[in-house]
Amino acid sequence: MKRMAINKLGDSLAQSGTTYTADDDPDLVGAALPFSLKLVEGLLAETPRHRGLLFSAVSGFTEYAYAFVQQEAEVVATDNVDRAAELRARARHLYLRARDYGLRGLETRHSGFTRAIAADPKTVQQTAKDEVAMLYWTAAAWASAIALSKDHPELVADQPIVEALIDRAFELDPDFDSGAIHGFLIHYEMARQGRRGDPAARARAHFDREVELTKGQLASPFVALAEAVSVAAADRTGFESLLKRAIAVDPNARPEWRLQNLIVQKRARWLLSREDDLFIQ
Repeated sequence: MKRMAINKLGDSLAQSGTTYTADDDPDLVGAALPFSLKLVEGLLAETPRHRGLLFSAVSGFTEYAYAFVQQEAEVVATDNVDRAAELRARARHLYLRARDYGLRGLETRHSGFTRAIAADPKTVQQTAKDEVAMLYWTAAAWASAIALSKDHPELVADQPIVEALIDRAFELDPDFDSGAIHGFLIHYEMARQGRRGDPAARARAHFDREVELTKGQLASPFVALAEAVSVAAADRTGFESLLKRAIAVDPNARPEWRLQNLIVQKRARWLLSREDDLFIQ
């Protein structure tokens, strides 16, 4: 009976809908999320193979680490290098925590999956379309950890696994979650190794598709392209234009994206304030 009750509660938490995503107060959500995440972990201690809870953990820890830890690290870096380093280390730890939950989620369908992809990333081909969400969030968490780990070569060496995960997700459902994979690839194409062609062109193609799928009502693709491509190309005009388009998005047009848009628009304003640092004359 206890296990049944926990499973019911887990199902409810895993399908919480827009309780957080439609909120208009990012600070309130940032303060509340740790409790929710620890509740999920507590339930997972009782039902360790509950896929809904594992998905909540991988996605929740990834989103929390990015929105409320990593971004703070970037903001304080100019004035407090030590504090920024502490926050980056914490963000990396949270991303790896998320990654491990994602791998556990994939293990529920494929016993030994973690060891198998470490030995041969092509093992990911055994996954199916209904696992795209777990593939995407596991890749996002792992890639984010790697991006903060230039001094951890053993983690950087995992990049081929991340690439296999996200490419498999894209192969199975390229337009998943209104273009979330396209959004990931805007950044990732600029760092991808060994692929022919212009990485900026590939990034722009993903940008165009995500904007099409979201009808321009999501701010994140504009910020992603500005950071990934405009800065690399020293295109200050394009950078400003993209960030202003992000800021112009109406957060209330799509309530389910309200919180995400508010967080991303805050980042867009911060990036505009740093233009002189990003574009050296």
